[in-house]
Amino acid sequence: MRIPGTELLGGDEERRPLKNAWPEVVGLTAEDAEKRIKEDKSEAHVQVVPPNHFVTADYIDGRVRIFIDLSGRVLKTPVIG
Repeated sequence: MRIPGTELLGGDEERRPLKNAWPEVVGLTAEDAEKRIKEDKSEAHVQVVPPNHFVTADYIDGRVRIFIDLSGRVLKTPVIG
């Protein structure tokens, strides 16, 4: 039986929550952060958001926004939505 919000790790009974945030990429370049996110969630649609750029407040499952500073480094934790 599949439990929503979990994924298989190895056996049928071994499950863990899906990853929905990447605090470990804060401070990395946008390119390195995107690679790390895609390793965990290959189907993620990653958007790099430049400083002072307008974004909508809508939630889109599968979208991960990477907010960067002027030097191109990740400013805050990317999350799904």
